[in-house]
Amino acid sequence: MPVLRSVILAASRNARVERFVGGAPLSRSVVRRFVAGETVEDAVRASAELTGQGLAVSLDHLGEDTTDAGQADATVKAYLVLLDRLQEAGLTSGGRTEVSVKLSAVGQTISDELAEQGARTICEAARAAGTTVTLDMEDHTTTDRTLATLRALRRDFPETGAVVQAYLHRTEDDCRALADSGSRVRLCKGAYKEPPAVAFQTPAEVDASYVRCLDVLMRGDGYPMVATHDPALIQKTLELAAGRTGDFEFQLLYGIRPLEQERLAAAGHTVRVYVPYGDQWYGYLMRRLAERPANLVFFLRALASKR
Repeated sequence: MPVLRSVILAASRNARVERFVGGAPLSRSVVRRFVAGETVEDAVRASAELTGQGLAVSLDHLGEDTTDAGQADATVKAYLVLLDRLQEAGLTSGGRTEVSVKLSAVGQTISDELAEQGARTICEAARAAGTTVTLDMEDHTTTDRTLATLRALRRDFPETGAVVQAYLHRTEDDCRALADSGSRVRLCKGAYKEPPAVAFQTPAEVDASYVRCLDVLMRGDGYPMVATHDPALIQKTLELAAGRTGDFEFQLLYGIRPLEQERLAAAGHTVRVYVPYGDQWYGYLMRRLAERPANLVFFLRALASKR
């Protein structure tokens, strides 16, 4: 696995490989399947199609690990344009289409203050458009800083969503701290390569942690956002929800198990599709594979199955 990860990371920085991958018919089909497109028009189109099917949407403008303040500002402006276009298209009312933001994309690598300022500007625009923002979680070295920024934002924008990753040892406690009234918490398994000191390493351990965290969120007063494609975890969610009085939603990735998305929505559940878009799709896909090479099998299987 370490060798494969090194190969994928090397490929992610190789312009020749990028041109080859970008031009290959199979690669284009993978990109079209998992990324809505490169432009804001693509993002609006995908959102209209999905909401037309009775699904909700969370849009992620691709880009992370920004080390230049100008680039961070450009990312913020891209979100402002996106929110404006979504509102014009009538796609934001009631939070039907929201946005997900990585703090590293708006300057966290430079300073927490810059990232908070950028996220705050996006939150203001989202509220004006009638929708919400969710702060994506990245690798464990940024967890405390991201949660600190979340707390600062929630003082003025309590609707701001959080993300927690079940494979981290700390997450059950984080869920207890976050599952209060009015909070929105997305629970995912996590895809970054993390050391044993901070993260569970086997699928069974991660699944068990996910269930414990899910139970905490379902018993809490917040709004759980259950991000999983795992049939067993979806079933467990339905079992826990049977004894719950508050609302919750399922979240699934764009292009992954679309028939299951439709089935859950038809059964009366809120289903939100996480939709990435932007011209940095190559780096996005390659880094996701490098962070956890097992994702390579996941993506290839997804191409062969819509269920």
